[in-house]
Amino acid sequence: MTELTLSIFDPNTLLPHRGGIAGLALALDAINPSDVPFSWKVTEDEVNLSWKCSDQEAILSLLRQTYHLEDGYLDVPALNLDQQGKYTFTEGVTRTFLQHGQQRKLSKNEVSLSFMIDEGQPEISRPFRPIEDCYYTRDFKDAFSSKGTFKPNIPIKGHHLPGLVECFAHGAYQESPQGFLALVFLPLACSYYQLSGYRSAVVIPEIKNIKEWVKRRKIFSGSSYRDFRSSSSGESALRFLLQEKLIEDSQDFRVDYCEVYQLGKQQWDGSQSYLKQAVYRVKANDEILALYDSAFQFFKPQVRTNDKGETWLAISKILPWLCDNLITGKPWYSGFYDFYKQNELYERKGLISMSQYLDVLEQTFFDAVQGAFSSFLREQIIQAQKQGRPLDYKQATDKVINRLLRPSTQQDFAKTMVDFLSRHRSKATRGVGAEIYQWLHKDNNWKQARDLALLAIASYTGKGKDGTPEIPEEALDESNTNLDSEQELEMSV
Repeated sequence: MTELTLSIFDPNTLLPHRGGIAGLALALDAINPSDVPFSWKVTEDEVNLSWKCSDQEAILSLLRQTYHLEDGYLDVPALNLDQQGKYTFTEGVTRTFLQHGQQRKLSKNEVSLSFMIDEGQPEISRPFRPIEDCYYTRDFKDAFSSKGTFKPNIPIKGHHLPGLVECFAHGAYQESPQGFLALVFLPLACSYYQLSGYRSAVVIPEIKNIKEWVKRRKIFSGSSYRDFRSSSSGESALRFLLQEKLIEDSQDFRVDYCEVYQLGKQQWDGSQSYLKQAVYRVKANDEILALYDSAFQFFKPQVRTNDKGETWLAISKILPWLCDNLITGKPWYSGFYDFYKQNELYERKGLISMSQYLDVLEQTFFDAVQGAFSSFLREQIIQAQKQGRPLDYKQATDKVINRLLRPSTQQDFAKTMVDFLSRHRSKATRGVGAEIYQWLHKDNNWKQARDLALLAIASYTGKGKDGTPEIPEEALDESNTNLDSEQELEMSV
C-alpha cells in the first residue's frame, strides 16, 4: 500500500507548492470515491492519499477525474466555471503553465467568441484557438518507472512552471513525488490575467487553511472577460485580493497575501512569449483595497469601436501607475511628476474623482494650489477678453505646469511654489502657511508636494462667477482618450 502526505507547513514547500496542495484538495472535493482506486483525507493543513494499486494507475485516475478537454476548453469540473470562466481559465493556463508548444496543441483554426461587457454596449469579439491536447491530459511517463512506481526525483521542465526557475538551460527542475503532485494541481488555485504588450500574470495565493480555502473557492465561478484583462501585475494582485475580500464566507481565513508572476518576452529565449519578467509579493489591508476599488470604478476598461465596427476593451494608462503606488505603500498620487512628463494626460475626470481621497494635510496643500491656479486662470481670462480672443486653456495650464516642472531641488521648488502662491492669492491660502511650509521643507517631502501640486492643476475643475465651468468641456472629454488598446495585443499562443 502506498501513502502520500502533502502538508502546507512542510518546510520544503514554496508558495506554489502550497497553492497546489489546496488545488489538489479542491479537485478531490469534486470526485466520487467509488469512481477512483484511491482514498483520501483532507485536514486544515494536509492532504493524505493512499492506494493499493500502482502509483501510475492511482495518479492517472486522479488526473483524468480532474482535467478534461471539452469543446476546445481545458475544463476542470471542480472549478464549476461558466462560459466566460472556461474561456479565461483556458486562455490563462495556455499563456502561463502551458505556454510552450511542447505542453499543448492548439487548433489551427480560430473561432470567434463574443462577450458582453456592459449592458447596452457592443459585445467584445475575441479570436480563440481551441485546445486539442495538453500536458495535464497525458500519461506522465517521466514521473514513473517501468513498473508504474514514482521515481524518487521527477524532472519538470522549467517552461512549465514560469517563475519557479530562472532558466531551464541547465536541465529540468527536479521534484519529489509530493512536490510534483502539488505542482500538477497548482493551476486550480491560481488566478490569471492578460496584460498589455504580450504579457500575462498569474497570481498564486497564500493558503492558511486548506478546508476553508476550498469552501471559499467553490463560491467563485471564474473570471469574466473584463476581470481577465488587467492593466498591470500590481493591479492583478489588488483585483485578486479584493475579490477574496468580497467573499463573505469565512472572513477569518480569507487570502490577504499573494505572489504575482509577470510573464513576457526575455532576450535569452526568442521562441517563447511568456517567461518570467518579475515577481511581486503583495499584501494589502482593507483601506488599500477600498482605495483600489474606487480607483477601478473611476478608470474602468471601456468598450471602444473603430471605423470598421470592430470592438475592443481599452485599458486605463493611469490605473497601473496608481496600483504600483498602492502595493508599495506610497500615496496613490506618488510619482505624478514623472508620470505626467512621460504621458499625455487623459482620463482627467478620473483624477478629479480620485482627488477626494487625500488626508487633511494633503487636502490643505491641494486646495491652496488650486486656489492660486484659479486666481491665475481668472487673470488669463480677463487678459484674453481684453485682446478679443477666447482663452487657450491648454496654453494657460501648460504655463503653470512647466513652471513647476523646472525645479530639481527642494530649495528651488519651495521658492517657485511660494512665489506662485504669493503672486496669485486666494482664500484657500489664508491661515495655512505652517502646513504649506511643512509640505515644502519637511525631510524629502518636497517631491511629494510637487506631485500633489501638479495633480491639483491637472484635476482642476473650478467654476467662474456665473457658475459655468472654467475648464472647457473638451478638456474633460474622455471619448478620444488614448487608453491602451488590445487590438495590437492579439496573440497566437
